[in-house]
Amino acid sequence: MNTTFSRTLLATSTLFISATSMAGGFQVNEHSATGLGRAFAGEAVIADNASVLSRNAAAMTMFDKDAISVGMTIVHPDVTVKNGTYYRPEVDVNKPIFGNITASTSYEAVSMNDVDGIAPTAVVPNFYYIHPINEKMAVGVSAYSNFGTGTEFKSNYEAPIFGGKTSVQSMNLGMSIAYRLNEHLSVGGGIDVIYGVGDLYRDIDVNVGASVGGAPVGNLVLKENALDVHATGVGLGANIGMVYEFDQKNRFGFSYKYSPEIEAEGDVYYAPSALTGKNSDKIYLPLPDIAEFSGFHMITDKTAIHYSIQWVGWSAFDTIETEYDTIKEYHWKDSYHYSIGATHYLNNKWILRTGYMYDQTPVDELTSISIPDSDRQWFSAGFTYNWSSNTAIDFGFTYLIGEDVEVHEFIEESLPAPAVTATTHANAVLAAIQLSHSF
Repeated sequence: MNTTFSRTLLATSTLFISATSMAGGFQVNEHSATGLGRAFAGEAVIADNASVLSRNAAAMTMFDKDAISVGMTIVHPDVTVKNGTYYRPEVDVNKPIFGNITASTSYEAVSMNDVDGIAPTAVVPNFYYIHPINEKMAVGVSAYSNFGTGTEFKSNYEAPIFGGKTSVQSMNLGMSIAYRLNEHLSVGGGIDVIYGVGDLYRDIDVNVGASVGGAPVGNLVLKENALDVHATGVGLGANIGMVYEFDQKNRFGFSYKYSPEIEAEGDVYYAPSALTGKNSDKIYLPLPDIAEFSGFHMITDKTAIHYSIQWVGWSAFDTIETEYDTIKEYHWKDSYHYSIGATHYLNNKWILRTGYMYDQTPVDELTSISIPDSDRQWFSAGFTYNWSSNTAIDFGFTYLIGEDVEVHEFIEESLPAPAVTATTHANAVLAAIQLSHSF
């Protein structure tokens, strides 16, 4: 982007950009250490620190003091691509002893080496601040990430048109307000400025064989750049929410986030543009809306259970396009997360929590090795140490288990090559730390 606003936003938001997602699609769920420790169960209503801003602005009315939370999550993924076969395009050129040169096209099946470590370890930071104006109204600011993914294959990977580099990074800068309508019901909402960075790189290779009079004289694998994108963009999103408190022990929360389509500008090269003579400087990335319902219930004086159902509108992520061409089709489907957890208030110093999440993939019939995705299970635990009555240190841990996915990826469905078949699998270990303070 060339505007002064965009340059300023880039300078102030770099520390809050996330490049790794372990939720379905390329959604980033890792918004807090407390949330991670309970598998994000009850996030839209628990409000145990300022990080609730990432899920539901209406919950700010539950704070009677200024509150600040700052933290980070370390994501260590274990992503593998195995049992792969690459169907490489092949061109055979023949020069008869007498006659014209002829060429025929086919493909060859190339066995691929198993690869792992294609998704790097990443740090996902966050920051939240809530300021109660009076007993009925509060405002807040937040900086975190909702979307991001990153995989990078080595340059000698056997299927360069499907491997390469894929990086989508984003940062949400949020400004929110909440108002208590009565002793039971609060509402809230806000604006999200979403800054995104995208890097995509792919090569295409063709095996060219030559023969004279039917006798082979040699072959050569030609490789050329097919896609090279580096673009940045800014979009404006919004969110609304509500909290209903039956009493001090039981409450519900609901929130809805609107996510825009990011129009990113930069350097966009796509191989067909070499034929049309049109290089692009824009690329369009549609982002999904997100809705969440949460509940929280104190079942004893020291123990609570909590849960969430989250809907993510991934059907909006249909294609990635430039002004002139469709770069990639995805045709994802809407997905859901289901989580349940428990919190035990051990004493004045220690709070223990745990949780489980079933995370549904949005990937439908079109699978991909560059964004390996599957249904996932989250097994989480965490704790809070209350340093003082106003200061707490939070820790969260998750072991995430994915499933094997049989991938059949192609450039054009009607053509046998280029195409790839493989099995992908993704597990991860996540650890988070957070400092929360009220004053």
